[in-house]
Amino acid sequence: MPPTTNPEPRAARPVTITSVVDPVAALASGNLDENLYLYDTNRTSGSTGFGTTELRTGVRKGDVLLWNVIPLECETFVALAGIDIDRRVADPVQKVYPGTDIVFWTATVKRDLVKPVSYRLSFLLGGVAEPYTADASSFLVGAAQAKEPVK
Repeated sequence: MPPTTNPEPRAARPVTITSVVDPVAALASGNLDENLYLYDTNRTSGSTGFGTTELRTGVRKGDVLLWNVIPLECETFVALAGIDIDRRVADPVQKVYPGTDIVFWTATVKRDLVKPVSYRLSFLLGGVAEPYTADASSFLVGAAQAKEPVK
């Protein structure tokens, strides 16, 4: 069989970015950054900063991102309220798991990245109406930048 010259396009890889929030401590201290821990499912593509607010998620064009949240205290309400990111890179859309009120966000990476792209997450905590926003930025990074420090 002759080799193909036009390989099939690769399927989009889902990359889950999970925020673990301690809502009781965040509400008590008024500080989200010391009570937010980020993880993703893309360590093999160079993601770093696991368990910090400065997660660096290695991505490439076409990757499908899924942001979700897990509260450390299951009896305190936590929801991802927003994602502040350059819309030329990814345009997050809020969704709800069918049959629940559990919110998650998805976006498709629109281009390969030559520089890290920062984003900030906002959360609704407890009964507080105003969202809490992380001061520190997390980043989407291309494969070449995944292990370099952000400048």
